[in-house]
Amino acid sequence: MARNPASISPTAHYTGYTWFAHGLSHPALVTPQGRAMYSALRPLHGLATLTGAPTLQAFLLARHRLIDHLLNQAVAQGRVSQVIEVAAGLSPRGWRFKQQHGGKLRYIEADLPDMAARKRDLLQSAGLLSAGHEVQALDALADAGPQSLSALADTLDKTKGTAIITEGLVNYFDTPTVAAMWSRFGLVLARFPDGLYLSDIHLHNANKGAGVQAFKALLSTFVKGRVFLHFDNEVQAETQLRNAGFELAELHKPTRFAAQLNMQMQPGADAVRVIEARTNRPIEL
Repeated sequence: MARNPASISPTAHYTGYTWFAHGLSHPALVTPQGRAMYSALRPLHGLATLTGAPTLQAFLLARHRLIDHLLNQAVAQGRVSQVIEVAAGLSPRGWRFKQQHGGKLRYIEADLPDMAARKRDLLQSAGLLSAGHEVQALDALADAGPQSLSALADTLDKTKGTAIITEGLVNYFDTPTVAAMWSRFGLVLARFPDGLYLSDIHLHNANKGAGVQAFKALLSTFVKGRVFLHFDNEVQAETQLRNAGFELAELHKPTRFAAQLNMQMQPGADAVRVIEARTNRPIEL
């Protein structure tokens, strides 16, 4: 069934094509809008690359691959076998992780109703949905009700480790909304023997200087709205996560993982941090 493509945000279109262009996604998750936006921004990206300026692609790829790496570690170690990707948009992660881990992993892609319906259509039409891979409607800001995270968590196995992922989400909400969201995530993950939260976030201390300010202005224009920087530094963000119920919280610089990811980090990669937060202390292996 055809859906209105306007239900997909500009960032989702562009990011979806960026993942595809770098071998991380499937053609079924490419939109004409994403292809057009990627082509339109190519000259600007080329100029930034030549001058050493930060680029959108640098942090989009760095955050995506680092989140993948941390989630893969948790799955491989047997700590996580259920995943909820909140505001999944056109993310290919559910498809890729189900290909890699098969029946060992239940993967739920969650988004607002229109986007969830469109994503389900795309995956089903391309034959990319498999057993244990679902798309559900979710309002990440709801404390209760059928589309709340709490209600979705009720459908999961309470004996299995569970991860919540948000990518490209938190910097588009103000600080009180993010704090409430993190508390909601902490409460839900505390129901499970292992609870893991992975996300990206932009901080003030990683987004200073004239070049980065111009980059931030471009990003705000690109997403057609304000980009919020909630915290001055990693310590403030980690403290807020612990206040939200996470026992352990750490923010990672992508460049520190360049060797593990076998990835050449471009300028702009460290404009983002990746959150790794747990509701319980991991067992030493």
